[in-house]
Amino acid sequence: MIAKELYRDAMARLGAAVNIVTTTSDTGPVGFTASAVCSVTDDPPTLLVCMNRSSKSNPAFKASQVLCVNTLAADQEALSTAFATLPDMGERFRLGEWDEMHTCAPSLKSAVVNFDCRIKTVTEVGTHSVFFCEVEDVRHGPTTGGLIYFSRNYHQLIGKNCTVEPD
Repeated sequence: MIAKELYRDAMARLGAAVNIVTTTSDTGPVGFTASAVCSVTDDPPTLLVCMNRSSKSNPAFKASQVLCVNTLAADQEALSTAFATLPDMGERFRLGEWDEMHTCAPSLKSAVVNFDCRIKTVTEVGTHSVFFCEVEDVRHGPTTGGLIYFSRNYHQLIGKNCTVEPD
């Protein structure tokens, strides 16, 4: 088996979209920053989200059985940092504008895209819970740029706002 540090250094070279993953709880909204999010299949539309089992938020996600993956725009680095570092959930959610979609999990209005999901399966692997989530609704936001995390730094992907014309 390879050393944990070698694996982490290698994974730092795998760029990923930056997301804020949210849910509801008895005490209010809960959310964290995640880059470990990916598509599993489009039939049914399913994605997975990885979360450290030691996270104080982990039980809320397991109890609610719903979540929203809010993919961040290029100019939302500060929001990502806040959801990764601020200890108070109320402070986190005072940043940005939020609403709800089908599952009632908090949805960031200015996200590049929102994936509103129902958690179907949770698998525990090593230090993490892997949530397999069926997508119930999608909302597209601005397409002017995205935020990725690569080599332990944020990077902005800037593009032109475009419209796809039907054939």
